[in-house]
Amino acid sequence: MKRGDELAEVRDWVRAARRLVVFTGAGVSAESGIPTFRDALTGLWARFDPERLASEAGFRADPALVWRWYAERRAAIGQAQPNAAHRAIAELEARGAHVAVVTQNVDNLHRRAGSREVLELHGNILRARCLEGCGDPDRFAPGSDWRADPREPPPCPRCGAPLRPDVVWVGELLPQAVFARAEHEALGCDLMLVVGTSALVYPAADLPALARDAGARVVVVNPEETPLDARAARVLRGKAATILPRLLDELPERTGGA
Repeated sequence: MKRGDELAEVRDWVRAARRLVVFTGAGVSAESGIPTFRDALTGLWARFDPERLASEAGFRADPALVWRWYAERRAAIGQAQPNAAHRAIAELEARGAHVAVVTQNVDNLHRRAGSREVLELHGNILRARCLEGCGDPDRFAPGSDWRADPREPPPCPRCGAPLRPDVVWVGELLPQAVFARAEHEALGCDLMLVVGTSALVYPAADLPALARDAGARVVVVNPEETPLDARAARVLRGKAATILPRLLDELPERTGGA
């Protein structure tokens, strides 16, 4: 089947889907200029073991070092903008489609683009939480602003323990409530678009198989080959910011809860 025919076919599948899941990975963020975790280990950071910067043990050993690394990443992400892929997904939802975004990215760009149903499997780098388990300081101490605190890291306003980035580190479980919701969406969808991810990081990479086994079509959108390609209903080869607007932008507005 020719590429244009494949795109038209998948457009028909999107149009017919009652529930769509868009499962995104680092490739979507890269198109907004955000380097992957390992790509960001350049310059001063090139001499550090990645696990030293992305584990609880590394944070406890040198909290200031790890906090500075994430502060630099937060600053860079703050300058990035949602790209055409983020916007196309959000605009489809705004037109009335049931779209759940399940993302491995921690940059908040899907929400900034306007998506409302976003399940962040690996957390959000723009949030912090107490190392000892008090939770999110923005919830229990709304009058304080840890972002403006010059200490590295700032203390938890409830217990005084260090705040840490609210992301999933090496050896940690995914947030179970979020992953359970992602599984629910995968089991209930008609179509899953797997966009900008190699589908190699588990347990998140189980979600396309879960959707497929429950009867959904799975479509891969990626410029490179992925391990999922052979089991996908279709593969659209190209960058997310090029393919998704062509796939989603001209679909009609949904009415009547379809």
